[in-house]
Amino acid sequence: MSTATESPVVEEPEGRAEPRWVRPLVVIGAVLALLLLGGAGGLLLGRAGSDAASVPSGTSVDVQFAQDMSVHHEQAVQMAAWERDHTTDPALTQLSYDIETTQLQQIGRMQGWLGLWGQAAFPVGRPYMTWMSPDGMAGHGMAGATGSARMPGMASDAELAALRSSTGPALDVLFLQLMLRHHQGGVAMLQDAAARASVPEVRNLAAQMLSAQQSESDYMTSLLARHGAQPLPMN
Repeated sequence: MSTATESPVVEEPEGRAEPRWVRPLVVIGAVLALLLLGGAGGLLLGRAGSDAASVPSGTSVDVQFAQDMSVHHEQAVQMAAWERDHTTDPALTQLSYDIETTQLQQIGRMQGWLGLWGQAAFPVGRPYMTWMSPDGMAGHGMAGATGSARMPGMASDAELAALRSSTGPALDVLFLQLMLRHHQGGVAMLQDAAARASVPEVRNLAAQMLSAQQSESDYMTSLLARHGAQPLPMN
């Protein structure tokens, strides 16, 4: 149930075999790699020993964070893949590639955990962010953990269409603006999961995401300044 728009069909230039949009096989490969490594090392999350209570419930921070952040990451992957294939700026080619590959790997880990826990891959029948604490939700202007129909920082369909129709410096500026806002929109969720998830690996991943995305945000802010552009306000 991702909020991201459907991927357009884009023809590949001659000599390039790799698809331009989200690469499902890479995600599946990451998930399979996680499962194999977990099985080989005896590190299947939530299944240590015989204590069934150690498996997070469907309403836990661990499960719902993994579901919501998978959706959030999917859109970042889509935007990064588009920028990587259409920018002429080497710095942005590298940045978008790094974001795309890192977040695909993280989606693979989260989807692997959800599969091991017997949970749905994405949110079903609930708003986003219902797992967050009242303090975390307050950062989004909400009084309590009532959830939201849209996660902060997510680009609208119109914004994604504008990204796909832009070229040259205009494309680069819009990508930086949308991706910076996207990263900033996930901060409160990452902070909340890093502090409150019950599974250590989930807390660690959330903390790693937070650190990496804050560094990327600082870099994107500096790149926007070089282009004479300003960040977008949070939506």
